[in-house]
Amino acid sequence: MLDMKFVRENPDIVKENIKKKFQDYKLPLVNEVLMEDKELRQTQQHADDLRANRKKISKEIGKLMGQGKKEEAEEIKQQMAEIAHELTALEEKEIKLRESVTEKMMQIPNIIDDSVPIGKDDSENVELEKFGEPVVPDFEIPYHTEIMERLSGIDLDAARRVAGNGFYYLMGDVARLHSAILNYARDFMIDKKGFTYVIPPYMIRSSVVDGVMSFAEMEGMMYKIEGEDLYLIGTSEHSMIGKFKGQILPKAELPYTMTSYSPCFRKEKGAHGIEERGVYRIHQFEKQEMIVVCEPEDSYKWYDKMWSYTVELFRSLDIPVRTLECCSGDLADLKAKSCDVEAWSPRQKKYFEVGSCSNLTDAQARRLGIRIKGEKGNYFAHTLNNTVVAPPRMLIAFLENNYNQDGSINIPETLRPYMGGIEKIVPKK
Repeated sequence: MLDMKFVRENPDIVKENIKKKFQDYKLPLVNEVLMEDKELRQTQQHADDLRANRKKISKEIGKLMGQGKKEEAEEIKQQMAEIAHELTALEEKEIKLRESVTEKMMQIPNIIDDSVPIGKDDSENVELEKFGEPVVPDFEIPYHTEIMERLSGIDLDAARRVAGNGFYYLMGDVARLHSAILNYARDFMIDKKGFTYVIPPYMIRSSVVDGVMSFAEMEGMMYKIEGEDLYLIGTSEHSMIGKFKGQILPKAELPYTMTSYSPCFRKEKGAHGIEERGVYRIHQFEKQEMIVVCEPEDSYKWYDKMWSYTVELFRSLDIPVRTLECCSGDLADLKAKSCDVEAWSPRQKKYFEVGSCSNLTDAQARRLGIRIKGEKGNYFAHTLNNTVVAPPRMLIAFLENNYNQDGSINIPETLRPYMGGIEKIVPKK
């Protein structure tokens, strides 16, 4: 959410930013917010004037009563009743106006960084850099679920019977590989990058949901717990940023650098193509995330560090990756800048998304009231998040890039301690 003062002083910048995101239908919101904000401030001023007048009259009544002038005091009391009636109406109007302003402000997107390329959707995202040499072997690589089935590592039919489409049973060496990747990613962030490991709540209240994402995102992603003010998290970023809700953070303790594990739950609405079958786009998965809460002037330094950590982790497992700059039209409303990390798929002969790094500047902090205690007053923190690894998609990249013609899977040296020392997974079918 933007600063109201910024919107008042820079309406043209706010409108231009909306246009850059190809959300012209939101342009009227700016004028509506400005009008309602003006009316709100006038209402507040009128109410303050009435309160001051009430205080003055109250003192006058006390003075008259002290002088024994009860009749005069009673006459003035009538003014107090009229003021009280008018104040009640003004306070109700103030509440409605404030709610309306807040609702509209939460729909106006964050100001994107000047470096963000302008484009309508993800088809106009821009490749930044490649890491590692993509290889296409001279033999066919099966679809990832076929590889898993030959390893006796997945049962989609049973999952459909139990929970429906978009779920899976992982078993045996594949399930162990899934956990090994998560454990390796956890230790990579703790031991090599100095992040604090956290296991957060897997459910959050609606006030936190409103703080970490837009309404449109929430509708398309979140599962609500029926009868309770609780939602299942779509990523641990949601509860991790919510951890700081309403807090004033000591400057000396910044930055907070955390890596969190959680299961993630997503609706994933809409029809998906063949490449999104299997475990690519699912309703339940696990993920290792990284979150940073920092000083405003440090957020873009952390942004560059964070995506580079994901690249480093994938390269340590010999998986070629590239980074892709998200264009303006592909940015969620709260994001100021974002890039995707994509892994090489030798089967598809192209890259596919395995993680995303985002700088939300102070958008989440404003919504959640996360401030830093400064010498000259408190100010809003900046928040960032990035995928370390999400094993379902990582499994696809891992299996394809380590697949041998005989159907076995190579285990890179860095991962062997997490796999009981084995060097290969051998097909059982």
